[in-house]
This record gives sequence, C-alpha cells and structure tokens, in this order.
Amino acid sequence: MTRATKWALAAGALALALLVALLPRTQDTPQDSGADLAQARERAGLAACRPGGGAPTSAPSAVAGADTADGVETYCLGDGTTPELGAVLGEGPTLVNVWATWCEPCRDELPLLDRYAAEPGAVRVVTVQVQSSPADGLRLLADLGVGLPTVHDGEGGRGPVREALRVPSALPASYLVSGGQARLVTEPRLFTSLDEVRTAVEDGR
Repeated sequence: MTRATKWALAAGALALALLVALLPRTQDTPQDSGADLAQARERAGLAACRPGGGAPTSAPSAVAGADTADGVETYCLGDGTTPELGAVLGEGPTLVNVWATWCEPCRDELPLLDRYAAEPGAVRVVTVQVQSSPADGLRLLADLGVGLPTVHDGEGGRGPVREALRVPSALPASYLVSGGQARLVTEPRLFTSLDEVRTAVEDGR
C-alpha cells in the first residue's frame, strides 16, 4: 500500500467519524418521550391519586401489628406527581391492587375492580403498576377503559410500595388497607366476580 493510499484512507476514516459525530443520536432518545407520556395520560384519563378531602393515613405496614412504613413515596401515573403512599390511600379502608402489563389475569381483574369502585358504598380502589414503563401502563388502562387512581412502582423487580406491602412474585395481588394496616387478600387470590370483591372487602373490614 502506497503512502498516498494510506493518507487517503486515514482522511476518509476521519471524515466518516466526523459525520457520525454530527448526526442526531436518535438511539439515545428514551422510548417514552414527554410528549408520548402526556398523550397517554390524556387518553387514559385516570382519577386523581389523592382522594378528595380527609387527612392522609399512615402508609401501610406489611403485617398487622407491625410499625407503619411512613414516608413511602409514590409516582402518580395520572399526573406525574410524587405523593406519599398515605396521601394516596386516604382515610381508608382502601382496596389496593398490584398489577403488571404482562400479567394476563390482571387484564381481566382491572375492569372488574373499576366496576366495583363505581358502585354506591364501594371502598376506594387504588392500583399499583409494576415492572413496565408508565406509558405502557397508561396505554393498557386506556385500552381496558379503567380510570382508577394508579401509582407506578418502578420497572424493576423491586419498588418502595412493593417493599412496604411485601408483595408476592405472583400477580395480581390485592390488599385491604385500613387503620395503617395492610392485609393480603387470599380468598380469592384472583377476583372473578363483583360478589367476590364485595365479600373480600366486607370480610377485611
């Protein structure tokens, strides 16, 4: 290879590197841009995370009789605010449902909980999305027609709300929270009818 050829190759490589450096780096753009998230929020139209009126309760403990987990911060899926968990739960009793977009039983249970929450005399229902992006959660709720107040507890395997409740790995998981105490609903583990939701709430009061 002649010296002239080597110089030509070096110059070409330098020009290519400069061109790549100046190109827009679209691959660095987050999958869920601010505009995408705003659009998803508008379409979902979720209820406010903070209940209207009333003082917030203490954040729930995982087991009845344990100290309450005060100061648990959440991320409100509907408006992007970060209220403490106690402020989201309100005065209670509150039915809390933990779900994920990949969970097929969750897709059946969420509309049922939405229907229950609209009934006269129903307790407040709050849902907790885990293990996927906020935009994915908003899109699923919009597709299902579910407008329940929802907090996002992170895309990984752990989050502050899950730690406070000691959520099991199998989803969905529902809790009845009252007086700063949280009880996992085990009968049934998965709601399949409105009667089951009503009975679980009454039994847990």
